[in-house]
Parts: sequence; C-alpha cells; structure tokens
Amino acid sequence: MSAKKVAVIMGSDSDLPVVKKALGELKDYGVEYECHVMSAHRTPGLACEFAASAKKNGFGVIICAAGMAAHLAGIIAAHTTLPVIGIPCSSKNFDGMDALLATVQMPSGVPVATVAVDGAKNAAILAVQILALNDGELSDKLEKSKREMAEAISEKDAKLQKELASDGSSRFN
Repeated sequence: MSAKKVAVIMGSDSDLPVVKKALGELKDYGVEYECHVMSAHRTPGLACEFAASAKKNGFGVIICAAGMAAHLAGIIAAHTTLPVIGIPCSSKNFDGMDALLATVQMPSGVPVATVAVDGAKNAAILAVQILALNDGELSDKLEKSKREMAEAISEKDAKLQKELASDGSSRFN
C-alpha cells in the first residue's frame, strides 16, 4: 500500500456509478482511499473542513466528482494545498458540458486538474501518478501497466495485419 491515501469526494450519491471506476482503479493499484459524499452547496462547511485537514489526515491527493454546477473540486482546492483532480459528471441537461466548464475554469492560484466528463479511471491513474513520485512500488506498477497497454495494442495490430493479409487488403495501393 502507498503511504498516502486518496480522498474521493462525490457531490451526490448519484455520482457513484462514475466514481466506482476510480475506486476500482485505485484498488487495482493497491492505493488506500476513502470515499465520501459532500456538497459544495449543501454542506460547504463540511467540505471545507475536510479539505483543510486532509493533509494532516494522511491524504496525498483528492479526487472530486460532481455534475451540473460542479463547484466541489474548486471549493476543496480553495481549502487545501494538496493536488485536486476534478471529474466532471454528465447530466441530463447539458451532457456534462456545464460540469466540465465549471471544473476546468478555475481562477488563478486555485488549480484543479480536470479529466474528461465521466473520466474517473483517468482521475484515479493521475492520482496514482502523483503518489508514485514518492513511491517506487507504485511507479513500478504504473510502468508495468503502460507496457501491458502497449503490448495489447501491438497484439491487436498484428491480428489486424494478419486478417488484412489473408484477404489481400493489407496495403492500400
């Protein structure tokens, strides 16, 4: 296990289907995490208090998932010096564009790293990469994962080339 934990905060329990992808990825890398529901609008005091004490409570990175107005990552980032990663969640109104813009458009001095709409897996990988800066075991796991991804693509290309060669269409002339 990594020495630092990752906090995963959802603005609503309706974000859980997206967040589960991040939790699964953190678990696969052996990174300890805590997951909570806190709202930038309904429980701002709780969210601010959590962020302000996160470093002393052993967290190294905070992931925030929120849809619509998506102020959660910003309010968390305003109250901590830890890296904050925002996951804009899709919604029925604007397909997540509102959440994306609210998460990515932070004022100078309050950065939030933002992944794609519903990009929870990448948020978790980014959190692992940040923790891996000071954790050789995590760094090794990330390198192994990159190699495995490259090998999988090479295998798919080899299969494609074989299939195309068998029907005479491997090259466009």
